[in-house]
Amino acid sequence: MATATYPPPPPYYRLYKNYSDDPHSCPAPPPPIQGPYSLYGASYTTDDVLPGLEEQGVRQLYPKGPNIDFKKELRSLNRELQLNILELADVLVERPSQYARRVEDISLIFKNLYHLLNSLRPHQARATLIHILELQIQRRKQAVEDIKRYVTFAKLCNDMESVCFTIYQSCCISGDRRREEAQRLLTEALGTLDGQ
Repeated sequence: MATATYPPPPPYYRLYKNYSDDPHSCPAPPPPIQGPYSLYGASYTTDDVLPGLEEQGVRQLYPKGPNIDFKKELRSLNRELQLNILELADVLVERPSQYARRVEDISLIFKNLYHLLNSLRPHQARATLIHILELQIQRRKQAVEDIKRYVTFAKLCNDMESVCFTIYQSCCISGDRRREEAQRLLTEALGTLDGQ
C-alpha cells in the first residue's frame, strides 16, 4: 500500500465550499461529548471529579469528610514525610536490606500529599481567574485615565491633530514602554504649555 508524504485533507472540507456565500449551508458542528468515551483505547469521562484515594487502592492518611483543614493536614503529612526520610537514612546506614518498607511508607505519604494538593486545584484556579480579572480591570481603568489626560491635554493645546497622532503612536508601542512614552510626551507638552 502506497502512502503519500502529504496526504490530501479529509473529504469533509467539501461540505464547507459555499460557506463564504451562505454560512447556513454547512452542517452544524457535532454536539459536545457527554459522559464516558474511548480515545486511543483508553476510557475517559467528561466529569471532572477527583477520584478518592481508596478508589485508587491507596490508604488515606488524613481524615475523611468535607471539612478538612488542608493547612493542618499538609503540615502533618510534611512532618511525617521528614520523619520517614530520616528513618530511611538510618535504615540505609544500619540495615540496608530493610529499606523497602520505608520507601513504601514515603510513597504512601507522597500520594496523600499529592491528593490533598490536587483537591485544592479548583480553589487555585478560581483565585487565579479572580486575580487575572482584577489585573484586566486595573489596566482598563489606567487606559481610561490615560485617555482622560490626553483629552484634557487636547483641550488645553487646541491642537487635536497632533494629540491624536501622539495617542496613536503611544498605543502602537506595547507594554510598559507605551506608558513611559505617553508620560514623557505628556510631561513635555505640559512643560511647553507652562512656557507659553
